Amino acid sequence: MRDTRPVQQRTWSPQPPLVALGWVLAAAALGWLVATPDPAGRLMAGVAAAALGLAALYGTVARPCLVADADGVEVRGLHGGRRWAWPQLDVRVVRVRRLGREVALLELDGYDRDGVERLAVLGRLELGAHPEEVADELSALRR
Repeated sequence: MRDTRPVQQRTWSPQPPLVALGWVLAAAALGWLVATPDPAGRLMAGVAAAALGLAALYGTVARPCLVADADGVEVRGLHGGRRWAWPQLDVRVVRVRRLGREVALLELDGYDRDGVERLAVLGRLELGAHPEEVADELSALRR
């Protein structure tokens, strides 16, 4: 007999307007790199274009960043994804101080099949939602 319960799946990813803004700013920095004759300005523009381009690429490729269902969680990044079943995973929200303010981060502490411990740390930008809300939804899915 098949299980006929609906499969509940929840996904989180960076907000599309922020990803688009990253691409626009990367293109602007690239234009600055091409247009400026100053060597120091070219260096700054090159670093800015590379950083913004990488951030926008991450937001584009790693969609959705976090997928959760009744069986477990998958975290996606630039190099593919990693999936953990609920018994292999510890979920917690930690608070750290950054630039003078307190920021919440979602920590996913997972154990691979070979026993290697892996840590994924996701913030509001990666999730597109507050980490505490995501942790609450993950605990509801885990039950």
